[in-house]
Amino acid sequence: MTAPTPPWNTSRPVVVLTGASSGIGLATATELAALGYALVLAARREDQLGALARRLDPSGHRVIAVPTDVTSPDSRRALIAAAHAHFGRIDVLINNAGVTVERGWWWDDPDPLRVLRVNLDAPIELIRLVLPEMRGRGSGHIVNIGSVAGQAATNGLYSASKFGIRGFSLGLRRELLGSGVNVSLVSPGFVKSEMTARARLPMPGPDIVARAVASVLLRPRREVLVPRVYHLFAWLDRRLPALGDRLVRRLIVRRYDHSGQ
Repeated sequence: MTAPTPPWNTSRPVVVLTGASSGIGLATATELAALGYALVLAARREDQLGALARRLDPSGHRVIAVPTDVTSPDSRRALIAAAHAHFGRIDVLINNAGVTVERGWWWDDPDPLRVLRVNLDAPIELIRLVLPEMRGRGSGHIVNIGSVAGQAATNGLYSASKFGIRGFSLGLRRELLGSGVNVSLVSPGFVKSEMTARARLPMPGPDIVARAVASVLLRPRREVLVPRVYHLFAWLDRRLPALGDRLVRRLIVRRYDHSGQ
């Protein structure tokens, strides 16, 4: 019988990153690989994920790809097990995988609650899997990717998931004070990605979010909004909600007609 391969020894922080095959996840993987982090890349699209891992680290030692469906308990456990088998530990968990209702209104979608399963349930369950290790070691960092839609509501199901992950992140951070485990929330506004492909407004690329993630890993913070202009949008929505209504109606709601297309 062949002896099991021991974990790959590395002094680099080991990062598990979900939703790594495209958009913000791909940009974040590229940014962190360039900074020397060891990466466990997770996403459903196996071919794209494997190609990304090979591009970032042709040796296969420092970056590995683990095809994962974050809504599956077995798949989540397999992801964590693969990280431990290869690296022996997890220092950082970045919950980036996210979806929204693909077309039309959420009430016409055949499975609208999938938005909550991916954006809220899955991060909570993944955190539950890594917390014993991090708390026992007295170190670790959890980064959840939220959205400005978690401060200024736009779409019912999507905003519900992002308000939820924001509240969960801020509460978890306080629950873990003094434990050595940091919790940060990075909340993007509109940035170029598959999810925002139909939005009709100027947007920066996902690199701006990747740089924000890298920044909070070096200097942990409670919450970061990017681009910074969305601080003003969130503030206006709290102070002048009627203005927020007009902005949302103009930028978002009118892109759907009554047939939901």
